[in-house]
Amino acid sequence: MGKLMHADLNPDLLRTFVAIADTGSFTRAAGKVHRTQSAVSMQVKRLEQTVRQPLFERDGRSVRLTGAGESLIGYARRMLRLQDEALSALMEPDMEGSVCIGTPEEYATRFMPGILSGFAQAHPRVQVELRCRPSSVLVSEVDAGEIDLGLITYCCDSGRHGTEIVWREPAVWATSAQHMAHEENPVRLALFEPGCLWRRWALDAMDAAGRDYRIGYSSPSFAGLQAAVLAGQAVTVLCRGNLTEGLRELTPEEGFPPLPMVEIGLERAPGLASMAAESLGRHIVQAFRDQTALARF
Repeated sequence: MGKLMHADLNPDLLRTFVAIADTGSFTRAAGKVHRTQSAVSMQVKRLEQTVRQPLFERDGRSVRLTGAGESLIGYARRMLRLQDEALSALMEPDMEGSVCIGTPEEYATRFMPGILSGFAQAHPRVQVELRCRPSSVLVSEVDAGEIDLGLITYCCDSGRHGTEIVWREPAVWATSAQHMAHEENPVRLALFEPGCLWRRWALDAMDAAGRDYRIGYSSPSFAGLQAAVLAGQAVTVLCRGNLTEGLRELTPEEGFPPLPMVEIGLERAPGLASMAAESLGRHIVQAFRDQTALARF
């Protein structure tokens, strides 16, 4: 026991461990960490010797985590993230300036608190301005250089050239869990204002399905739409991950047609040169990668 207490979890071994967990393959992980497959296998063996337990089980051509591996993965991610933040803070200790990022309101409340917290710990002297706008507005603001970065909604495979897709998730119909607005005919919809991608998806899906509807509520605010739905006055569309307490997903069996897969893309202003903006962009990409990988388990 005393010998185990003095064992070290080597960051290089943990990084390879996380890469295998993320890709589900020793071969793909080798490319990700820029090592040979045999070197990756040796690193896993060393890590398993350190923790005295097997971390992976082979399943055909893929591998999956053992119980011990699932216990370690969360610690490994946190340790690597802290190391990256520490190196960033030490290598760029005096980074100052400002950066402006735009995002729809629903992403601001769901994703940005954790992202901004981690960035602030690494770069406390950088001032961040957060603007909440519809994606259609953010595209124009990024192109014009009015904001440095934008987290923007796309339909799957419709992103613009140069967009870095950081998150994918189904769009769903949502109704109040306590009311029956979804059974009305025509069904009342609560949608964002004209020009919004979500509004177009909803109307196109209803028209294609031949479902009778009317727009009962329109708002530029996600909170405004949510209030109408929670009150039992309408049905709306949103990311599955934004189904908060009091809402439930509607299915095709209930008369609500399938919606597209949503992609969230990170866009950078043309000629982005600010070190602070570049650093925040890298931080955002890594934060979404961590969430994507955690969602696998």
